Amino acid sequence: MGKREQKKQKNKIILFPGLEKRLLEKGLETFQQKRYKESIRFFEEALGMEPENTDVHIGLVLAYYEAGALEKAKELANKMLQTGIGDYIQVMDLYLMILVQLHQYSEIAATIEVLLEEREIPKEKFEHFNRMLEFSRKMAASPSETEIEAPDLEEFSGRKLDLFSCQDQHEQMQIAAQLAVHNIRPYLEDIKAYLEAKDGNPFFKTMLLNVLSEHGYEKYVTIRKFDKSLRVNPAELAPVHQQPMLLKIVNKLENQLEQEDPVLFENTKSIAERHFFLLYPHEAPPENAASWAAAYHMLSNEYHGLNSSISKLGNIYDAPEEEIEEALAFIRKIEEISYPNI
Repeated sequence: MGKREQKKQKNKIILFPGLEKRLLEKGLETFQQKRYKESIRFFEEALGMEPENTDVHIGLVLAYYEAGALEKAKELANKMLQTGIGDYIQVMDLYLMILVQLHQYSEIAATIEVLLEEREIPKEKFEHFNRMLEFSRKMAASPSETEIEAPDLEEFSGRKLDLFSCQDQHEQMQIAAQLAVHNIRPYLEDIKAYLEAKDGNPFFKTMLLNVLSEHGYEKYVTIRKFDKSLRVNPAELAPVHQQPMLLKIVNKLENQLEQEDPVLFENTKSIAERHFFLLYPHEAPPENAASWAAAYHMLSNEYHGLNSSISKLGNIYDAPEEEIEEALAFIRKIEEISYPNI
């Protein structure tokens, strides 16, 4: 056999019986081992052989999701909805989970509104989707969904930067973004005065403190939020989304919810992250992360129209009921004032 023929034989793909099943198994195996890039490769190969296989589609969507390829996950889940692959409501839950991670709350609301109008939602899921619609409408009203032109910092050169007059939160975000890339020395006293003040937006205070952290500002400053004052060194603070207590809470929620109800997990996680952004760098009792996780689970269940009790969640998270009640009371207080704060 000549070299050319040998090469031809070497490159020839031989499809073995049951190969598509083996690829699916390997995809699931590597997914469980959190080797998401390998998992994607196996699922994509399996999809090429079985383009209508529901399990392969769902596996690939989840692998894309976990690998951070959210747009690909969204595109494939949307294709499943359009072509009728898989259980429609289950795939819709998956699609909405991806939109939550992309923070595309307006699209979530629009999608659910269409489902309600077309009466596509089964009775047992109606309250779940209705609560999610309410949640998404609230989140869609947050500053991250829209932008506004803020005054250029050059306009304030040589004079006081009056942060207290800046009431529009979209404008606050723009000012914080400009401060992050400018020399902040001329504005340090203005920033510190805002952080120390009894009034002022806690959302804006977090952004300003983050500006000081990004600039490596090492002198202690006082930050007042929710009637409590705290002295901190901005350069030594953990990043806002890496707060130790928040990470512990999210980890406990992930262990309980991610496999069972990924949409509920993402929504609960978003609420916790939003609250801890407002609180930063303050902490609130109780000190037990399990109690906080149970409390956030309780609140999220309420938003999704799901029945639960403090005693049941206390058993699930191994947390004292009185601590869950304490955390839940504080969470409700933050929730009341968090719109339109964020």
